[in-house]
Order: sequence, then C-alpha cells, then structure tokens
Amino acid sequence: MLDLGCGEGRHVHGLYMAGDFDVIGVDLDEPSLEKARAGLATLPMPDGPRSRSVSFESGDATALRFDNDTFDAVICSEVLEHLPDYGAALAEIRRVLKPAGTLCVTVPNAWPERICWRLAPSVDGYAFEPGGHIRIFDKTELRVAVERHGFTLFKQHLAHGIHSPLWWLKCAFWERRDDHPWVKAYHALLVWDLMKKPWLTRAMDTVMSPVMGKSRVFYFDGRKAA
Repeated sequence: MLDLGCGEGRHVHGLYMAGDFDVIGVDLDEPSLEKARAGLATLPMPDGPRSRSVSFESGDATALRFDNDTFDAVICSEVLEHLPDYGAALAEIRRVLKPAGTLCVTVPNAWPERICWRLAPSVDGYAFEPGGHIRIFDKTELRVAVERHGFTLFKQHLAHGIHSPLWWLKCAFWERRDDHPWVKAYHALLVWDLMKKPWLTRAMDTVMSPVMGKSRVFYFDGRKAA
C-alpha cells in the first residue's frame, strides 16, 4: 500500500496497527516525515499478524520512483488541493497502482472550504500560505478527473464533520490560529475525541459529518467500467 502525501503518517500508523501490510508513506516535507518516523517508533506492536514492512521516504507525487503496477492500494488524502498539476499526480497514481487496485482520495469538502477562504486573510492566509490550498474541488469535477485515468467510483461520503468548526475558528483568528483561546479549546475537544472516543463527540461527528463534513472521501476501483 502507498500513502501518497502521508504528512506525519497518520494513515501509515493506522495500517501498521491493523496488521499484515507492506506500507510506504511518501511526502515532500522532510520535517513531517521525521515526525512520522518518530511516531511509528512509539507505537506498540500490533496484535495478531505483524506488518511485513513500513517505511517513509521523500518523493514527488508527480514523479514517483516506483515501477508500474507496484501497489494493491493507494491513499491520497488531503493532497490534490495543494498541487498545481494534480492531473500529473493522478497519472502517476494510475501508473503505480495495479490494474485491479483500489484508490482512496480525500479532498476538502467544497462549502466548508469556501467558508475558510472567506474568513482567512486574502493575502498570506489559509489559501495562499506556502503549501496552502490552491483550489476548491467540486465533487463532480474531481470524480470526472479521476475516472478519466481509468478508475470507477464505487463509494463516496463526507467525514470529519466535527473538525470543520476548528478550521473556521483558525481562519477567523488567523494571526493567532495556534494560541487563540477558542482555537485551543476546540482543539482540546478534538484531541479528547481522538484519544478517548467518548460517546458525546462520536455522536456529534455522526450527526455533523453528512451535513458539514470537512472532507469528501472517494473510493475508486482500478478496473474501468465497460
């Protein structure tokens, strides 16, 4: 499995804990990769079958080093909105993924994202900081773009509804997005949710995600429909 644009390794860490996979995380940001490696070292040995291999490496999504038809599955989560030439990344994904492989793509959901763009400063703000989001995807636009590369959509949904208010707060208080008391309080709520999974926040996310999910998640089959 390939996690393309793995960041600090959240998905790779989860796959490691799930068990019997070979997983590679690729990202261009070396500080994020160092955090991913450090985080992996702190994880307990998973129960049951052990992961065969887990690694992280630097790489460009538009020019991957891997051979054709290498991976059974590719995750590309919250990446394409950052890339000037996201079509080149989709072409590389198609090349390295086996013909019958599975692709999971997530991008920011359009209407919560537009609120972020409006709330943040127009210069050096959320959308225009280095590495920022340079486009907002319409769900049909992205689906068509991926399917042009020989994929077939078989499922989509919205996720992380509980996370949208955090980003609205960060954008509203952009200059103090890391230390504003409202941002810190809401971030603490999300950490509690992540670590403890209490029924209250789980119920909130279940209700909020279909309406205001921060991410739109697409699952594609590599076998193009006849």
